[in-house]
Amino acid sequence: MNIDGVSALVTGGASGLGRATAEALVAGGAHVVILDLARSDGAAVAESIGAHFVPADVSDEGEVEAAVAAAVELGPLRVAVNCAGIATASRTVGRSGPHALELFERTIRVNLVGTFNVTRLAAAAMAENEPIASSVLPGVPETPERGVIVNTASVAAFDGQIGQAAYSASKGAVAAMTLPLARDLSTLLVRVMTIAPGIFETPMMAGMPDEVQASLAAQIPHPSRLGTPAEYAALVRHIIANPMLNGETIRLDGAIRMQPK
Repeated sequence: MNIDGVSALVTGGASGLGRATAEALVAGGAHVVILDLARSDGAAVAESIGAHFVPADVSDEGEVEAAVAAAVELGPLRVAVNCAGIATASRTVGRSGPHALELFERTIRVNLVGTFNVTRLAAAAMAENEPIASSVLPGVPETPERGVIVNTASVAAFDGQIGQAAYSASKGAVAAMTLPLARDLSTLLVRVMTIAPGIFETPMMAGMPDEVQASLAAQIPHPSRLGTPAEYAALVRHIIANPMLNGETIRLDGAIRMQPK
């Protein structure tokens, strides 16, 4: 799909993977709406990259509806990328007792319910679009499409470490619903893909000591370094451009397989 002139919604777009994705989509000619929390740097980021900012919690139906409506005002909403999420860690039974149920529920609500909330509302808006046949790959037949949705899981969906029961459950569910979502939306000519990043340079990672970052990077077979948000964004761009990518989760991890801890 050619994104020039279309509208795109990026959740978690104020930082990390979401910001890099928003920048890449703006560079491709899309009208981008960054959806992030009101306390985020979303407004400043949007101004600096030529995007629009709508403060919202991805798990709030009304707030996401407003963000989708804002995106539609800019042009037909044809791209939605879900990067918003939280990383939590707690053993099922630790020194202070059992895993806090509230923490588990909050992780699921943001990472899974939030992703589905944005997906369903964005897909409903995409269903109103006229199909466009716009392959941007040489030699590839033009394929009618109304939209593309890219969700974000994690390698923790498959290689969950000690203390990651809640996080892995939330990201595993995002990966698991990719195929049924793609099948549900196929008649609407909307594709759904998921990216499962490994260890990336994000604000959360930047808060860790240098020696911890170096240790994590050393675990990645090749390239033996942390992934960059630009590499995530580049994969998003290719997914949008390649009409045969649908209903699958792609690991973007340098071949890492996480150890128990």
